[in-house]
Amino acid sequence: MSENAIRVGEMTLDPVHVLLGVAGLAAFLLLVLLIVVIVNNAQRTEERTAQSMREHALETELVKLESRLQTLAEISVTRQSEMSRTINERLDKVSHRMGQNLTESSLKTTESLSKLNERLAVIDTAQKNITELSSNVVTLQEILSNKQQRGAYGQGRMEAIIEDALPRGAFAFQVTLSNSTRPDCVVYIPNAPDLVIDAKFPLEGFEAHRRARVETTRKDAARKIRQDVTTHISAIAERYLIPGETQDTALMFVPSEGVYAELHEHFPDILQKAARARVVIVSPNMLLLAVQTMQAIMKDVKMREQAGLIQKEVTSLMDDVHRLRDRVLKLQQHFGQAGKDIELVLTSSEKITARGRRIETLDFDDEARELEAKAKRPSKGKAKPSKPRKANGTSKQPDLLAGE
Repeated sequence: MSENAIRVGEMTLDPVHVLLGVAGLAAFLLLVLLIVVIVNNAQRTEERTAQSMREHALETELVKLESRLQTLAEISVTRQSEMSRTINERLDKVSHRMGQNLTESSLKTTESLSKLNERLAVIDTAQKNITELSSNVVTLQEILSNKQQRGAYGQGRMEAIIEDALPRGAFAFQVTLSNSTRPDCVVYIPNAPDLVIDAKFPLEGFEAHRRARVETTRKDAARKIRQDVTTHISAIAERYLIPGETQDTALMFVPSEGVYAELHEHFPDILQKAARARVVIVSPNMLLLAVQTMQAIMKDVKMREQAGLIQKEVTSLMDDVHRLRDRVLKLQQHFGQAGKDIELVLTSSEKITARGRRIETLDFDDEARELEAKAKRPSKGKAKPSKPRKANGTSKQPDLLAGE
């Protein structure tokens, strides 16, 4: 061991060995550092290569992006032009439609205004008619307020219904009866007494009853109605119900359906009194129904009166039917004889057609054999000439073509 040995605790270290160890360690560290540097350089080279590749890829992507952006710009320009053209076309269509709509609206407005003017003219005419009707209503009210004029109004309505429903001669107006009374109308019923119709119905109490607003006034009007109508019913029963001359029932005509309904609603006792007095209260519709019933009765009576004539005409009609049947049978016989004659004519025409066909084809073998057979037969004397046949009393020539 050298003199320069280094003693560390119990260990003794040779300086040479220490230097060699330090040199080896330094060399190892240098080697490690070199390796690290080389590795770092390689990594940096790879990073540069990767970065260059990324830069190249980025440049390529940028080029593609530029081309895409350019394409997108072109597409956007094209679409913008198409959109502007479409918008312009749509604006043109909208403006055209708006123009058409405005034109149509103006035409419709003009037409509506013309119709409105026409309707206004109609309304003006209707207003004039309403004014005239109101004046007529006032006149009618004046007529109804006067007893004589009201009686003439009821008489007119009754006469119009009778004249429209019954034939002339089936009724009469203002006829004098045997007791010197003159009813408004008399209907002549065949084989029965006449039917009397009275048209003088009292309406004063009904007008007062309709206008009444106080209960006492309404009761007074109802009392007057019962008194007036009962008095009139009694007068009709006494004057116009004549045994043997008139029907045992008379008609009292009410010229208003409203008054007739008011009678049934508020005054059933008056109707009962009229029924007991054999006076029937009728409205215009009820009178029309009664007149139509009488018309049906008259028609039935006329039919019965004409029953003998109808029976005679039916007998003559049956004789004509029998003669028609006989003539049809004779015509049927003629048609049968004509059918038989037509069948004979068709047979002759078929034979003529067959002979013509044989002549056309020169087919005479059958006839030659028939002639030879006839020549071989012994003759039995001369044949008598055939007489012409008679049909229906008329002589006919023998049918040489039929071969009968």
